[in-house]
Amino acid sequence: MKREHYIPFNKEFLLEQQLAAFAEDPQKTDDFKKLFDIIEHYYHYESFNLNRNLKQNYALYDPDLSEKEREQFIGKSNFPVFKETLLKVLERGNYYRIEKETLEEAFNESDLIGLDLVIDFNAFKDYELYARGTHKAKEKITKFFFWKKEVEIEYYDRVLIYLNYSDADFLTAKKVKLGKMPIDPGSIALKIFKRVPKNDIETVFPNAIPRMSLKDKLLLWVPGIFGGISLLSAKVIPALVNMYEAYQTGETINLLNSKTSLNQGLIALGILGAYCFRQYNNFINRKIRYSKTLSDSLYFKNVGNNSGAFYSLLNSSEEEALKETILAYTFLHVSEKPLTAEELDEQIESWFETKLKTNLDFDVHDALLKLQSIGLGTENNGRWTVIPLHDALVKIDYLWDNVFQYNQN
Repeated sequence: MKREHYIPFNKEFLLEQQLAAFAEDPQKTDDFKKLFDIIEHYYHYESFNLNRNLKQNYALYDPDLSEKEREQFIGKSNFPVFKETLLKVLERGNYYRIEKETLEEAFNESDLIGLDLVIDFNAFKDYELYARGTHKAKEKITKFFFWKKEVEIEYYDRVLIYLNYSDADFLTAKKVKLGKMPIDPGSIALKIFKRVPKNDIETVFPNAIPRMSLKDKLLLWVPGIFGGISLLSAKVIPALVNMYEAYQTGETINLLNSKTSLNQGLIALGILGAYCFRQYNNFINRKIRYSKTLSDSLYFKNVGNNSGAFYSLLNSSEEEALKETILAYTFLHVSEKPLTAEELDEQIESWFETKLKTNLDFDVHDALLKLQSIGLGTENNGRWTVIPLHDALVKIDYLWDNVFQYNQN
């Protein structure tokens, strides 16, 4: 499994864990809590500005706004700025892009649904998926009609889907009926889902349509065609031909044998028809289960939509930034000597593995840049140190006090 930068523990839990480094000194413990609190507020202010930036530059493409509301943002919303800011927030929140190869592999496999899904990608000018966090769980799936098998399914903890819909002219050229589209052409849809099966990720696309797989078609048509032809040629047609010829010539035939043969053929055809109906019904039932999966996803797994998704993304990016900063500061603070980025990275990852049984790829370079940007960390000849705790409090308090500079007395 790929190691991620994402830290799967909440900030309060990690704060309690780091307080152990200052347990012998109540004053340092109190100062560290204050440092944590001010840094959290500072990052929250940064998130506020990012949110304002995102909303301003997204408004022209927001499908939740009316056409009249969107017109007010013509010349004010800037798509390149919006996309750049969105990618920045995703990176801060330790989301990573799901590559097209991974998507294609998922499209060709199915763990839970057992259906082939067709997606009309012409509807989108561009689309991207981002994920964060993975876990595995045991699920029971139906194999070979009634046999249920327990399998291990890998899930994404969070998935964001970005859909940039094609313009009206392009869709019209593709003979798409614009009046039947659930979203305005040229809009950008954003959706965040939780607990999405890795091999069924195509279910997050709004225009995924189920179709019969090759296996379904073979199970339906091969027995139906070949069995039907065999029964008709061996039983039904000969019996009907004999009865018709006898009727035409007036000859006496063994009516009992002809009727028996005809009845056997018709009964066999009926059984074959019932089998074909059952196979088709199995497909219909899977479509119904798929529809329920979609409704469950929209009702229970949907975390945010369009501009509403910004709050979830910014909250997670704010938390990840805070956790990385506090971890880097604590480990450098307790170290008896300056550390290189590689040494710090190894210490933090080793702590997670031994203390919390978690294997992750700590983003040490991003954490050190954060420490440097707020004035708590310095680098000299490739080795990093942090200023003492009391000085750090003074520094971060000064930084926070100067966020607004309206009073210049």
